Amino acid sequence: MKILLIEDEPKVASFIKKGLEEQAYEVDQAYDGFFGAKLALQNNYDVVVLDLILPKMNGLDVCREIRNQKSSVPILMLTALGTTDDKIVGLDAGADDYLTKPFEFKELLARIRALNRRSGESSSTEKLVLADLEMDAIKKSVTRAGKSISLTAREFTLLQYLLRNKGRVISRVDILENVWETSFDTGSNVIDVYINFLRKKVDKGYDNKLIHTLVGMGYVLKEQDEV
Repeated sequence: MKILLIEDEPKVASFIKKGLEEQAYEVDQAYDGFFGAKLALQNNYDVVVLDLILPKMNGLDVCREIRNQKSSVPILMLTALGTTDDKIVGLDAGADDYLTKPFEFKELLARIRALNRRSGESSSTEKLVLADLEMDAIKKSVTRAGKSISLTAREFTLLQYLLRNKGRVISRVDILENVWETSFDTGSNVIDVYINFLRKKVDKGYDNKLIHTLVGMGYVLKEQDEV
């Protein structure tokens, strides 16, 4: 998962960034609203974590700016202002969720996961394509080079997650949280087993392999000549 953190308090920003990176998330960081908005509009993020009170451009204006050009990216607003009216203003500006400081990191993490999960569900109608591999999420169908591929429900969900994140290295933690929606022992080989299942169905018999392992990092779905 790739996250943009826009937070001007160095200690808070460092605490959040360190915690997210320990969960194997990729984190870009901005200390002011202007630069944060610029990053959000130039790059693709799974979730934006946005402080309300920021230098150069406040969080409400940043949120509105992102919403004007990228309506679907989930935004979690952080603030020390915790009244109901404050929350309503933030949500009206386009935030998807609102967390009041101080907060426990595990709650922040749970809300980020929920936003990312919800975003994936909302985009489930899209057709996903990589090279000659095509997925239709509505029909629950997958083809490669025009040939139908039969997948179990779990294999379908795993391939769908990889396709939505094609070209990006996906960690085991990401897969566990977004495909299995759990944090069970990362030493389990269940992910390797299912990746191998997919390889046999998606890549076997084709010269252009699409599913690749990066030792110690995770997996990436991309064309072989891009590796």
